[in-house]
Amino acid sequence: MSIVKARGLPRGDQPAEIEGHIRELVRRESSAIRQPENMSEQAVGDLSALVHRVSSESTREVDRLIDGLKSLRKKLDDSAHRVQREIVEYASLSQAVIQLTRIVSEGMTHVEKVPDAPSISGEALNSADASPEKEI
Repeated sequence: MSIVKARGLPRGDQPAEIEGHIRELVRRESSAIRQPENMSEQAVGDLSALVHRVSSESTREVDRLIDGLKSLRKKLDDSAHRVQREIVEYASLSQAVIQLTRIVSEGMTHVEKVPDAPSISGEALNSADASPEKEI
């Protein structure tokens, strides 16, 4: 269980809880195994059952960890595909903008220069002031 903690995987209190269950199971079952009676066959059977229970709990925890890692892997793959798809869309949009810019710039080279509009000079302002305004 210390390997999981050393790698920094957030597991909450589950490892401590599982270890507590295993310790409880070992304490309960070991007292039956240590009885002084000469029942070696029963002791072997009890020890075998104890080992089976402890190992099945560990196996279930490993299976849960594997399932968690598989779901993380799936999320990572989905995100990678999404990012790749968005990069392709961005590149396509960028190419379209480049083509549009090229078309517009080529179109502008064929446009003849339009003479500048007459600028507003003092003469134009004076003539506007001299014209009679209609009052309403």
